[in-house]
Amino acid sequence: MKISILPLVEDDSIVFVIIYLLFLLDNVLLTVVVPIIPDYLFSNELNVTIDANDLAPASLSPLQRKFHNLEIENGPLGILLASKALVQLAFTPFIGYLVGVLGCYIPLLVGTFNLLLASILFACGSTYGVLVLARALHGSASAAIAVSGMSILAKKFPPTLRVKLMPIAFGGIASGVLIGYPLGGAVYQLLGKSAPFIFISISIVICIILQLRYLKEESSQCENHSSPNGFRDCIDLLKDHKTIIVVSTICVSTSTMAILEPCVPMWLMARLDPLPTKWQLGAVFIPDSVGYFIGSHFAGFLPVAPWRTSIIAMVIIGLSCYVLPLANTISQLSLPHFGIGLGVGAVDAALVPLLATFADKRGGNHYGPIYALQQSSVSVSYSFGPLLGGLAVRLLGFCWVIRIVGFLNLLISPSLLELEEKPEIAPLISTSTSTSSKFDEDKIFQK
Repeated sequence: MKISILPLVEDDSIVFVIIYLLFLLDNVLLTVVVPIIPDYLFSNELNVTIDANDLAPASLSPLQRKFHNLEIENGPLGILLASKALVQLAFTPFIGYLVGVLGCYIPLLVGTFNLLLASILFACGSTYGVLVLARALHGSASAAIAVSGMSILAKKFPPTLRVKLMPIAFGGIASGVLIGYPLGGAVYQLLGKSAPFIFISISIVICIILQLRYLKEESSQCENHSSPNGFRDCIDLLKDHKTIIVVSTICVSTSTMAILEPCVPMWLMARLDPLPTKWQLGAVFIPDSVGYFIGSHFAGFLPVAPWRTSIIAMVIIGLSCYVLPLANTISQLSLPHFGIGLGVGAVDAALVPLLATFADKRGGNHYGPIYALQQSSVSVSYSFGPLLGGLAVRLLGFCWVIRIVGFLNLLISPSLLELEEKPEIAPLISTSTSTSSKFDEDKIFQK
């Protein structure tokens, strides 16, 4: 028996490693642009002039006043960062449909090729339009990788292993976020804009080779042989209030990071004297990357119900958002950034495997639609977070915007109480069945 089980375990581990690497590379490319693009656009594309009647503090230097205006007029930067999520939002339902029709492998491979093309465009592109195109192409790749990858893990592993392995798979996301910010800032400062994207492209090519070598036989196992009703399944999922609570919670928690990414670098440039270096703009996100890494890795192993873990995580995010604007130095940002990353990682690790459990209760193994819905919520966060965040910063200021986001995290956390299982229902059923069986026995004895 050990001989027959061993090859299956080895194959499963290879599949898990490939999915992990894809999540890592996808998020490295997602975050590596954050410290690069604001400075690159400021130096090459955005012609920001100093307005004599601007409202910048008089104590700021002329260069800081220019960055202050750039922080206010950050519409082009918000559009560029949000274009990826907008395309991902549009493609995600379609990918969920394709997973039901073609299986998991083909969308995963196509998404990986799109990821490679996006990385090459980032490396070679020098105009704003090309960078927006690369970011949008990355959105289609992320949709395919996320939905297909999660569906593979949900179908490949039983629920007992799924609760442990899916949070570890999020370690790929966390590792990508952890690597991307400092890699983008440091390599951009030392070697220029193209260097980090060349490194990413080489890694993606290696991952494509691994897919072609080891995942060919996995397509038949991931296919959904039922009739393709992906869009109808998504509509049915929207009628389940527990699914809506989970998806909304993921959306709100993720929106915190989506708003921070474009706003924090500009806020630091406008507030700090001397101006932060390129490396510091990337390193400022290291604490939340470490927090996400810890939260996503270990939240699934806590002997606590997922809804309890999520409530605690949302409270941590909300309180961290209130503390963050009080920081006056980059070092003082470390604790609130760590709290936000820890909370977002714990929410993902606790709730995303729970969605697969919801799909199991509905019958069959239709994981494509439910993870398409989950990825759509993430895409909504990264689509409208930078856009609405940039507009809100212009109207209210960064401090008030981040506090409002923290309040929303606190406001939605009580709704997670609805996810608690009602243990009292089972004894009632068992009691009724036991009493009915007792009556049947009495009738038999009477007869």
